[in-house]
Amino acid sequence: MDAPVLLWFKRDLRITDHPALALAGPRVLPVYIIEPELWRQSDMSARQWAFASEALHSLRAELSALGQPLITCWGEAVEQLSRLCARHKVARIISHEETGNGWTYARDQRVAAWARSAGIGWVELPQSGVVRRLGSRDGWQGARTRFIRQGPVATPVALEPVQTSDLAEHLPDARALRLAPDTCAHRQNGSHATARQLLDSFLNRRGQSYRRAMSSPLSAERACSRLSPYLALGVLSVREVEHARQAARAAHDWAGSWGEALNSFAKRLAWRDHFIQKLEDEPAIEFRCLHPAHEGLRGTDDMRLAAWCAGQTGLPFVDACMRYLAATGWLNFRMRAMLMSFASYHLWLDWRATGLHLARQFTDYEPGIHWSQCQMQSGTTGINTLRIYNPVKQGHDQDPDGQFIRRWVPELGAVPPAFLHKPWLWPEVARLEGRYPAPIVDPETAGRAARDRMWGLRKAQGFHATAAQIAHKHASRAGDSARSSVAARRRARAKTSDTAQLSLDL
Repeated sequence: MDAPVLLWFKRDLRITDHPALALAGPRVLPVYIIEPELWRQSDMSARQWAFASEALHSLRAELSALGQPLITCWGEAVEQLSRLCARHKVARIISHEETGNGWTYARDQRVAAWARSAGIGWVELPQSGVVRRLGSRDGWQGARTRFIRQGPVATPVALEPVQTSDLAEHLPDARALRLAPDTCAHRQNGSHATARQLLDSFLNRRGQSYRRAMSSPLSAERACSRLSPYLALGVLSVREVEHARQAARAAHDWAGSWGEALNSFAKRLAWRDHFIQKLEDEPAIEFRCLHPAHEGLRGTDDMRLAAWCAGQTGLPFVDACMRYLAATGWLNFRMRAMLMSFASYHLWLDWRATGLHLARQFTDYEPGIHWSQCQMQSGTTGINTLRIYNPVKQGHDQDPDGQFIRRWVPELGAVPPAFLHKPWLWPEVARLEGRYPAPIVDPETAGRAARDRMWGLRKAQGFHATAAQIAHKHASRAGDSARSSVAARRRARAKTSDTAQLSLDL
């Protein structure tokens, strides 16, 4: 009997639209490796593992129904792959390309070196519009469009059972992985069935108000698709979501609010790949300022960082958003941008420290989006318009009646509506002493100082020449042709300035 193909699942925990599964054929050894070292990285958390565990249980059931259950191993990837290949005489490994954090990038390099030395063929396939070893951003949008238009690949009807003793009955809990306790009472469930239910309800019931309701945390919780954690872990593919969106568009009134909503959603799916492509092209985005002039600009302040992380800054809307995120693992994009902007500009904290905390909080942590956005909202890319959110104004705009603040910052229950967004101005503010802190900074003064420093830096000699090089490498292209003229690069820089600020509400 022929040796099986080893199918290595990573962040593609599904059987639908799974090019690697389709290529592997019916005689396949489906494997997921639980890597303790990965889960000990500073951007990983127990809430993420809990979500992944549910997705793995779902995947195991779906593969079992096809005839071959999922094999789960515990340990270092090279050791586990080497052991399985030797035991089952495997000569070929198939997986999807992964654009993950720096640790997974280094791990894949180790696996590639081992496979070459062992004479094992390792085939990696794209599962999204992200292109490995991309030579130029010119034409990238067209390449992504062609990938999406191919349509989802068919799910296998059945798999041949492969005899193995590697089937694990139980997945470890967070304690076994030595993850810090992490209560996330309102976290989404990671199963494929839940993902499908959310996709259906968004495209057919919840999504009609998507465009106008995505900005406020009061309405975004329902109006947004809430598919981001399933896309991040590959429980759903971008391509199958896009094709489901197209089917829904045909069923709805395209000229009305449904058409506007579904069109906006398509753009955000495309922007998702656009940001992940940045990390694929330049993995150092996770660790270094994209524009080097910003290195050393900000420092660390443990007291400010701790207050921000705990939702104890004394700025009610900021604190409400941080506490909501801690309890749910999700937050709408405008509020994510505000939190990062406030930490970087008003608190003058380095994006790497604040970015790690947010990464652990997000159930939908996607390194390519996350680190690109951390730098964008901190002004360190050098090519994006500085967006310094006024946290008080954001509160008035997105929570005018204070419903969100009162739910998540109950200490302010006695504060009258007129003073809720600025409780330090309340004549009876002394009543809050010991219950809610005074503002950690004056938002107007801190915002003004940050703006002056950032614009002063951009006036330095050589800043714009470096920014132009960054834009040519990373900025999206207006339209879809191989434009390399100065005018096209200018358009690309303009396109990334403000459009991206609202690009990722999934």
